[in-house]
Amino acid sequence: MTSFVENIFSLTRRTALITGGSSGIGRHMALTLARAGADVVVVARRADQLQHAVDAINADDGGNAAALTADLADRDALAEISSEAAKPFGAPDIIVNAAGINLREPPEDISWETWDRTLDINLSVPFFLTRAFVPGMRTKGFGNVINIASLQSFRAFANGMAYGASKGGIAQLTRAMAESWSGDGISVNAIAPGFFPTELTEPVYENPDMLAHNAAMTAIGRNGEMTDLDGATVFLASKASSYITGQIISVDGGFTAK
Repeated sequence: MTSFVENIFSLTRRTALITGGSSGIGRHMALTLARAGADVVVVARRADQLQHAVDAINADDGGNAAALTADLADRDALAEISSEAAKPFGAPDIIVNAAGINLREPPEDISWETWDRTLDINLSVPFFLTRAFVPGMRTKGFGNVINIASLQSFRAFANGMAYGASKGGIAQLTRAMAESWSGDGISVNAIAPGFFPTELTEPVYENPDMLAHNAAMTAIGRNGEMTDLDGATVFLASKASSYITGQIISVDGGFTAK
C-alpha cells in the first residue's frame, strides 16, 4: 500500500516553479511540494524574504530549493525568468502561479494604474509566464500547472472589483489553458482558497468580528489553516490527478457550498 501511494503522489525527480514564493500561500505550497520530493524554485521580488523562504525549505528534512529574485510586473523580465528558472534543477514541469495583489480599493478610487497593476500580476503573468514553459513540458510529455483562484472567482466582495475581475479571469484562464495544452499531457487546474492567514488577508485577520463572520460562513465553522492546502497541492501536482484538468477546486471549508 505504501509503495502504491508513494508512486502516485511522489514528486521525486520533478521540478516546481512557484511565483509569490516568499510569503503566504506561495511559500507554504513551495514547502509542501518540496516535502513531496520536488526540487523547487521560488520566485518573488523581495530578495530577503525570498532567501528566508529558501533557507526554511532547505532546512526542512529533504528540502531542496533555489531562489530567483524577479519583479513579475516587469514584462521584459518574464523571458529571463523562464531561462533562469531552469538553471538550478532543470526545466520546471510543475508551475504554481501564486503571486498576487489585492489593493482593496472602493470602485471610485480605482485608477487605470491600479486596475492594470492588479490585472497584470493576477491574470496576465500566469498566462505569459506559463506559456514560456509549455514547450519544455510538451517535450517531456507531461506537466502540471496550478493557478490560484479565490472566493472572488465566484462571489463579489466589497472593495474587490479589480481583484474579483482578475480572479474571475483566472477561473476561465484555467479552463482555456487546459483546453489548449492538456492534449500535450499538461494538466491545468486551480485551487480557490477560502480565508487563510496571509499578507493579503491581514485586514481581515486584524478584525475579530469580520474573522468570526467569515468562519461562520463556512460549512466547517472555521477559517483555513495553511496545512489545509497540502492535500490539494500535492494531488494537483502529481500523477494522482492525471485525468483532471480545467477544474477549480475550492479549499474553503465549504464557504461556497452554503
